[in-house]
Amino acid sequence: MAKHGKKYLEAAKLIDSEATYEPSEAVELVKKAATAKFDETVEAAVRLGVDPRKQDQAVRGVVVLPHGTGKTQRVLVFAKGEKVKEAEAAGADFVGDQDMINKIQQGWFEFDVCVATPDMMSEVGKLGRLLGGKGLMPNPKAGTVTFDVAKAVQEIKAGKIEYRLDKAGQIHAPIGKVSFTSEQLNENLKALIDALNRAKPAAAKGVYLKNIAISSTMGPSARVNTAVYR
Repeated sequence: MAKHGKKYLEAAKLIDSEATYEPSEAVELVKKAATAKFDETVEAAVRLGVDPRKQDQAVRGVVVLPHGTGKTQRVLVFAKGEKVKEAEAAGADFVGDQDMINKIQQGWFEFDVCVATPDMMSEVGKLGRLLGGKGLMPNPKAGTVTFDVAKAVQEIKAGKIEYRLDKAGQIHAPIGKVSFTSEQLNENLKALIDALNRAKPAAAKGVYLKNIAISSTMGPSARVNTAVYR
């Protein structure tokens, strides 16, 4: 069992681990229990009533959080021709084709998200081992393989995140920072849960939203009343 420090144990006294809270109350408690000296990320952990081993019950998608994540995403776009200017005008941090591929092959990873035009994927695919291992490979389902690079870059900069079911049947996603207002965190959480509800597989049976908990990077978690979102 993990050992926690004195600060964590003090913060944990603020939250009843057996209780479920209304979203606004859970957010307030998580903010109060965040004691680190840096601006902690607030994350949601959602357990879904699906079987992650079955392809027809996979849950994966994207959502633009209304208030962003509080983190400035560095976007790399693989493109050529006119699409280079389009990506640069939209605010991409790095744009290129073979030059960027070469840099990555030499160990450069100073970016957070990759976008690629479809005509670049035959070359980008050669980076599968390097990008895939870091969760950076462009993917059509995540909207990061597209000719509309301007829209893709703008959405990422505005706070678009990707969510994906893990092997334990859970979704983990950031919903902002402790410095956000309670209203901002609540609205971001609602946007995430609404997206998960829309992504419910037809093959899923029984209770879909089984458990929702939110926590800060270094703090204890608070369980959220799932009935609010059903």
